[in-house]
This record gives sequence, C-alpha cells and structure tokens, in this order.
Amino acid sequence: MLSLEKEIWEEGYEYIACIDEVGRGCLAGDVVACAVVMPKGLSIEKVNDSKKLSPKLRDKLSVIIKEKAIAIGIGTVSPAIIDDINIKNSTRLAMKKAIENLTTKTGDKIVPDYVLIDAEKLEINIPQQSIIKGDEKCHGIAAASIVAKVHRDNQCVKLAKKYPDYAFEKNKGYGTKEHREALKRVGPSQVHRLTFLSKILDESKQLSFWG
Repeated sequence: MLSLEKEIWEEGYEYIACIDEVGRGCLAGDVVACAVVMPKGLSIEKVNDSKKLSPKLRDKLSVIIKEKAIAIGIGTVSPAIIDDINIKNSTRLAMKKAIENLTTKTGDKIVPDYVLIDAEKLEINIPQQSIIKGDEKCHGIAAASIVAKVHRDNQCVKLAKKYPDYAFEKNKGYGTKEHREALKRVGPSQVHRLTFLSKILDESKQLSFWG
C-alpha cells in the first residue's frame, strides 16, 4: 500500500499529507477529516480501510499511528454548517481544516508539500492527487481513515451521554432502524443534520423542533 507514496517521495517531495473523512452519510454529528504525514518508507502492519477493521483493532492502530506519525491534523464541521453549505462542501472544508491543523507531537506546525486525498479535490495551493477508494489503496489514507474514525466514534460516545434517546454510542449517528424510530418518537436533537431528515420526519415535526 506504499506504492503511491514511494512514487511521490522519489519525485523529491518530503511531507506527504494523506487525508480521509468519516461521517459523511450520518444523520447526526460532525463530519470529521484527518490528515496524516507519515515517515518515509514506514508501513504499519494491518493498517487498512477503517471500515474493514474491528473497533478494537482500530483503537489499537490509532494509538500506533499517532506514535509513529510525523504530524496529524483533525478537521471537523458541525451539523449546522453541514445544513448550511451541504455535505460535499463540508467534507472539503473539514479536509482543509485537517491540513491546516497538521501538528507534530511537540506542537510544531507542518505544512505538507504534497497531498493525497480519498476521492476529493481541494482548493489549496499544494500539489494534490485524488485517489478513488484511497483508503484501500494507499497506506497513508488508510491510516488517516483509522484516526478519523476513532476520533469521531469517541465524539459519538460523548454525544450519547448528552442525548441518550438516540443510542449514538451504538449507531455513531448513522441511520439505523433504532435511530430512525427514536427520531420519529422524540424528534431531532441539536446535533442532527436537518437536511438529512426529510425522508424520516414530516415537515410538522421539523418545524416544531425549531419552534
């Protein structure tokens, strides 16, 4: 999975930021992006698309990636902004924030000189390459997907304590049957994406929530 990075390193680029997002299809919570700059030639065993890994293995690998990475950046965009500018623009915004937040363990900012992105293109002044199914093909993008997934899952566990009706600790904001039934029963919370709920809630319930 290092072949893409190796080609770019051989062209003389030093810091390759690999980027992925999680939470694009959720009904609630932030969309979260992670940017990771890994050392040249480093391959971490079992790193793969986060969706193909167990929660326990994701947690373990996230710790290892954070220990080994040159820099990591997280970018988040809230449900309110997602409703305002749509999920595609919000995903790109989260990715740009992740690049801007790239920081070493000692707190130093890192500006990448090349960017590999999972299936997106960003308006940035840095050479970039969009990789379809990048989390399956590129070690760095897979590592970013793991860190982003663990970060967002932890967010959802915290949200579940504040909004216990929706079982966020189990569904992580995705539209499971239990989640949809809770929405019909009690209506949306302040962390739901209202633009995602039109097929679940009738207009009167959406309006009643906003007073």
